[in-house]
Amino acid sequence: MAAPTERPRTHPAERFAGAEHVLDLPAALEKLRGEGRRGDTTSSKGHRQISLLHHGPVRMVLYAFDADGRLPEHGAPGWVTIHVLRGALEVRTSDARHTLREGQLLALAPDVRHDVHALEAAEMLLGVYPTVPTGTAGTA
Repeated sequence: MAAPTERPRTHPAERFAGAEHVLDLPAALEKLRGEGRRGDTTSSKGHRQISLLHHGPVRMVLYAFDADGRLPEHGAPGWVTIHVLRGALEVRTSDARHTLREGQLLALAPDVRHDVHALEAAEMLLGVYPTVPTGTAGTA
């Protein structure tokens, strides 16, 4: 019988538990980049990622890209924000090509298909926020 493998990250059930979350982005990025240095298989197409928050359809995902790393074309069923924390990314949609640098944020409407290409080593915070019909949120 094989020995159980040690989980490199805290289980999502523990990470997302509770009603309040303090997210330390520099510490999370350092840990994420460290995973790639160990030669494990968390890097795919030149990036590593970790979900920082996932409650229902709301998500916050932190990405660490190597230079020339990519996310293939995809869409999301909610508003998407792409916030460049460091480096430079190119985001392509059917309507435009956006070059984003540190401190810039791109907001995309629900279902806008897009891809992401790291022009250099980069870090990104991605948010996905569902649309809710007006007047239904917070009603009793």
